[in-house]
Amino acid sequence: MQFASEQRLDNDIVEREFTLGEIPGTLWTPGSAPAPLILMAHNNGLPKDDPRLVARARYTAACGYAVATIDAAGCGDRPRSAADEQARADLRRAMQAGEPVDDILESFIGPLIEKAAPDWQTTLDALLELPEVSGPVGYSGGWTALGIRLAVAEPRIAAAGFFAGGYVPRAQREEARQVTIPLLFLLQWDDEGNPRQRALDLFDAFGSKEKTLHANPGGHTGTPWFELEDGVRFLSRHLK
Repeated sequence: MQFASEQRLDNDIVEREFTLGEIPGTLWTPGSAPAPLILMAHNNGLPKDDPRLVARARYTAACGYAVATIDAAGCGDRPRSAADEQARADLRRAMQAGEPVDDILESFIGPLIEKAAPDWQTTLDALLELPEVSGPVGYSGGWTALGIRLAVAEPRIAAAGFFAGGYVPRAQREEARQVTIPLLFLLQWDDEGNPRQRALDLFDAFGSKEKTLHANPGGHTGTPWFELEDGVRFLSRHLK
């Protein structure tokens, strides 16, 4: 892991850009190191420097956590395959035409998760070797499908916060039954791109004994800020 830049922010937070092989990422650490680690992913391939993700990461780091995000394979500025580009083009066309998009999303998001999950696990290996980072590990992010895969495959993740705002492929809906860690699941009740019943069915499928659903009125980007505060309190119950 090579660190390329360092910036000191308010509240004694250090923000550093890093590369790990071909994986670019950002790590935020608080002054109170070593700190429990939160992996923070944005939905379905959006870049690691998305302003909403950065704001969440900085707030979470100020609460005493190390926070990391990456551009996994096919995400952000990482190279995309011809199949990825074709799927994105098909998706834009179908959405503009008002056509069903589930089959396109299935063929696009599924392979994206298969490529992204190993990059996140490789990054986790490297982060836990840093003296300023410790376990246990949490997951917090809009990319629920990726979070499901990591929660099943990665025993070091002890708790997770998911946002029901993106398409979850059928494979991950089945895998949800194997998720047993404590969960906080956020749902925007009027999310135009995420059918409400599908989200409720996914929540029901999770195998966790401790799982909590928070639903708020409004569309996809209308999640209240207090949900971030509640999310940090949820993670603190299990990681500190």
